[in-house]
Amino acid sequence: MEKDKKILLAVTGASGMLFVEALLEVLSDTSVIVHGICSSSGRKVLELEQGRTPESLPGVTKWFDEKDFAAAPASGSSTYDGMVILPCTTGTLAAVANGFSINLIHRAADVMLKERRRLLLAVRETPFNRTHLENMVKVHDAGGMIIPPLPAYYFKPQSLAEAARTFAWKIVAELGIDIKEAKHWGEDEPES
Repeated sequence: MEKDKKILLAVTGASGMLFVEALLEVLSDTSVIVHGICSSSGRKVLELEQGRTPESLPGVTKWFDEKDFAAAPASGSSTYDGMVILPCTTGTLAAVANGFSINLIHRAADVMLKERRRLLLAVRETPFNRTHLENMVKVHDAGGMIIPPLPAYYFKPQSLAEAARTFAWKIVAELGIDIKEAKHWGEDEPES
């Protein structure tokens, strides 16, 4: 019997909190276990953009303090199948790219890389400068995936929430999670 997947969601202080809610909504119909870490800046931006606290987000069964280096995500013996940093600041990108463990988010990302588990960074910044791009390449070369929050507009979303949901489908697919509702390019095309 296959065990339920367990992922770690890290929320940092970049704009784009609607993507966090969309991801958790998509995961709500699965058996995936979600634990979370929210930076202090992430907490502020989540309140500003969505009027929520991390603890009020649905589907996250446990939240860790960003300063708690004794928490499970800090160890390679933890049982997480993957980690998503959503949204990911360029400061968090830089810490992960250069191996700095300033907080639990950075340390947990380092654990994912060293254990060769899936690590997705939804870097939220524009435009990117050369340092951002070099840090993205470093994370990529270390085994992580850079996955900026870019919705799929070819599904013709009618709202920001629908657009965010298309991006959530991409995240869960990259984590190896199958969901029935996800649409994929060309699936609905009639066969000739």
